Amino acid sequence: MTARIQFIKGIDERVLPDVRLTRSRDGTTGTATFRFKNANILDKSLALSGEITGMYMVDEEGILETRDVSAQFVNGKPQAVESIYIMKSPEAWDRFMRFMKRYGESNGLVFTKA
Repeated sequence: MTARIQFIKGIDERVLPDVRLTRSRDGTTGTATFRFKNANILDKSLALSGEITGMYMVDEEGILETRDVSAQFVNGKPQAVESIYIMKSPEAWDRFMRFMKRYGESNGLVFTKA
């Protein structure tokens, strides 16, 4: 099973996100901010498939999910989808990083430190 991201369960998001990670100094919490420019979920035909209820990160270990999803509009047209995933423990951080490693390998992404 490849790692994938969905906004509507069962429909994979094909646009690759820009992901920004932050972590607390003591390593106990962290935040991942995803930004999908021109996400395919914004396509009107896909929007009819169901309601966006969150962002779901699916891999062989299961599903990570967040309800913190918003669309950004320019001149009344949706341009991007942004989602924030919060990790509240070192174990949650490690699980998220395992997902991102699989997602990166599935989609040819690389990790760069800013």
